[in-house]
Amino acid sequence: MPDKPSVLFVCVHNAGRSQMAAAWLTHLAGDRVEVRSAGSNPGENVNPAAVEAMREVGIDISAEVPKVLTVDAVRESDVCITMGCGDTCPVFPGKRYLDWQLDDPAGQGVEAVRPIRDEIKGLVEGLIKEITPEPQS
Repeated sequence: MPDKPSVLFVCVHNAGRSQMAAAWLTHLAGDRVEVRSAGSNPGENVNPAAVEAMREVGIDISAEVPKVLTVDAVRESDVCITMGCGDTCPVFPGKRYLDWQLDDPAGQGVEAVRPIRDEIKGLVEGLIKEITPEPQS
């Protein structure tokens, strides 16, 4: 793993799970990790319930825009994480591929999105421990 690993989060619409995961990783790891997110069929906007759920924990994703998954995004990432949505990424040697089985927040209210948000946070915290060196004190 390079000094600054790169992570790509993928879900179909890049409007909920992958956006929350990217925001958590950026928030918790800071500049120690390069973060991307994308979707195979991106939506027009980020899910408003995901925006609200993240706002509740002090993270603003309201300006984010769903992005299309590209071969280059996968090629440039060290770790590619699909979000339990059946998406597949192009496979390149030397990459690490994970699939996090998560409920889909699409069409759900903020009450249903909160547990998904919290589960993603726990997964991201574990990922940070695996891929980044301990910060120097």
